[in-house]
Order: sequence, then C-alpha cells, then structure tokens
Amino acid sequence: MSGGDIAGIVISGAIALLVLLLGVPLVKLGRLIDESARTVKIFNNELEPLLDEAKTTLSEANRQLKRIDQITEDVEQVTENINSMVAVFTASVGAPVTKLVGVVQGVLKTFGKKR
Repeated sequence: MSGGDIAGIVISGAIALLVLLLGVPLVKLGRLIDESARTVKIFNNELEPLLDEAKTTLSEANRQLKRIDQITEDVEQVTENINSMVAVFTASVGAPVTKLVGVVQGVLKTFGKKR
C-alpha cells in the first residue's frame, strides 16, 4: 500500500464518520417533524368541537343578555309609572292637605289669641 492509498482510506473514514455524525441530528430532526405533524393533527381534531362548544356558549350568553335587556326595560317602565303615580298623588293630595294645614293653623292662631 502506498501513501496515497492510506491517505484515501483516512479521508474515506473521515467522510464516513462525518456522515454518521450528521446523520444523527437529521434522524432526530425527522422525528421532531413527525411529532409536530402528529401534534398538529391532534390539535385540528380537537379544535373543531371546542369551537362548536364556544359558539354554543356564546349564543346562550347572547340569549341571556337579551333577556336581561328586556327585564331592564320593564324595570325602567315600572319606575317611570311609579314616578308618575307619585306625582299624581302629590298633586292630588298635597294641595288639599296644604290648604287644610293652613286653615288649621289659622284656626289655632285665632283661638290662641282669644285665650
């Protein structure tokens, strides 16, 4: 064997070692890509039911908010009606009571001065 043959064998061995050393990360990278693809597939399978459930929940929440809006409007109308009734009651009863108090005060002053 000549020096060139030995150099060729050394270089061939170095290249084979380099290929092996580079092959390990490539195999690991391939496994990572496979696992990522599997994870994406699982995510896609679970995402659709989750979105359907979120849509149902949102629809129910919107329905309840509409009910609350209606209840709030009804309470507002009742409050306005009570305010109107108080105003009518005050106008109806307040003026005659005020006049009656004035008459009673006048009578008391009149009888109070005579004593």
